[in-house]
Amino acid sequence: MERVSVDDPDRRMGPAAEKRPLSGALGTTELAVNYYELAPGDTFGFGYHRHPDQEELFYVLEGVATFETEDGDVDVAAGEAVRFGPGEWQLGHNEGEDRVVALAVGAPRDASETEMLRPCPDCGGRTEQAVGMTDDREALVTTCLDCGAETGRFT
Repeated sequence: MERVSVDDPDRRMGPAAEKRPLSGALGTTELAVNYYELAPGDTFGFGYHRHPDQEELFYVLEGVATFETEDGDVDVAAGEAVRFGPGEWQLGHNEGEDRVVALAVGAPRDASETEMLRPCPDCGGRTEQAVGMTDDREALVTTCLDCGAETGRFT
């Protein structure tokens, strides 16, 4: 048995106010487990995305998370969960005024491939994007694969 406090792992840079990976601290081999807190306007992911080989489950502990899906927006309130199968497009965000607290579980643990779309102002629409670390390791940036423009910076 392993036990961990959500405060034990270091915060990860990204679009959420808090993202704490619990998998390593718990020693999981098959599951990715992440704790999230979203301030108003925050998102779980860097963009509208899918994991071709991973299913994901989000369980909302506090607040209401809105998930953009291929079938339209879906609100998931505290005490509710939503599952995305491998290859399903989604992006969860906090559209409300209250903080969203949630757990995300994915299997298999290592989603080696993620496809992501974000708005690119230079290209004029949603384009495929990549995420990379800045040279000084102070931020993560999203970059349009079509034109190379930086479309987001996250600390």
